[in-house]
Amino acid sequence: MSNPFIYLASQSPRRQELLKQIGVRFEMLLPDADEDSEGIETPLPHEKARAYVERVTLAKSAAALARWEKRKLPWAPILCADTTVSLPNSEEGEILGKPTDAADAARILTMLSGKIHEVLTAVAITVRPNEKPLHITQVSEVQFAQLSPKEIEVYIASGEPFGKAGAYGIQGLGGALIPSIRGSYSGIMGLPVYETAQLLERARV
Repeated sequence: MSNPFIYLASQSPRRQELLKQIGVRFEMLLPDADEDSEGIETPLPHEKARAYVERVTLAKSAAALARWEKRKLPWAPILCADTTVSLPNSEEGEILGKPTDAADAARILTMLSGKIHEVLTAVAITVRPNEKPLHITQVSEVQFAQLSPKEIEVYIASGEPFGKAGAYGIQGLGGALIPSIRGSYSGIMGLPVYETAQLLERARV
């Protein structure tokens, strides 16, 4: 039996856009006000980027399933995703999350300046309530331009770095800071379209 729609347990407008791009019908399954959705995203001590993004995505899946049960909704597969930015083998930059303020954004962008970093996006789909989610992790390499302190200041003033892992958005002004990528453009945006389509096919969506 095929599934006519899915639940999307993500507030990211970019993930919504990408699902619409491939013709997937979805309904939102967002956290309640009393859920500690940000707490799930706190890295564990010495946690590596891949382990982190997979753990967070599966934790989001479990929380979304509990939310579905609580709300007594009709069943449909549940899609969750998480994206993180990493400077591999860098003690300070193994996981570069969302900046807390302008100073933190400047710190992250200064670390990325002139370097190649990784963007990891994990995607999980809970096909049935009593089964473990199907999941994949897609990794892309991104070359960042060498930025001057003034360029970093101007970019931060745009407001775009906030709410984004790695303090930049490739689909916005941040695209002008990136000479090249190796991997999935949509994965860097937050949902690798090819890999997600493969999971959706396995979930009979």
